[in-house]
Amino acid sequence: EGGQMPLYRRLPKRGFKNVWAKTFAEVNVGSLNCFEDGTTVDPVALIEVGILKNVRDGIRILGDGELTAKNLTVRAQGFTHAAAEKIAAAGGKVEVI
Repeated sequence: EGGQMPLYRRLPKRGFKNVWAKTFAEVNVGSLNCFEDGTTVDPVALIEVGILKNVRDGIRILGDGELTAKNLTVRAQGFTHAAAEKIAAAGGKVEVI
């Protein structure tokens, strides 16, 4: 005969969860200073040093901080424009995996 509407049906449904969205592990340029000059920085090296614990769906390098290490070859899935400029200004190379 009826009854009270359950609470989960009375409340409005909000938002959207994209199940195909990729989550990237983010690393700032300033944290790459722990590497020696002329080394190759890749996901394995970042985990060995302790900057990252897991890679998730990939690594994205952000442009926060200053890079003092010279001639680094940085390999990652994505770079911001500022990060790529800072790496190139320090004499390094950017490689998109």
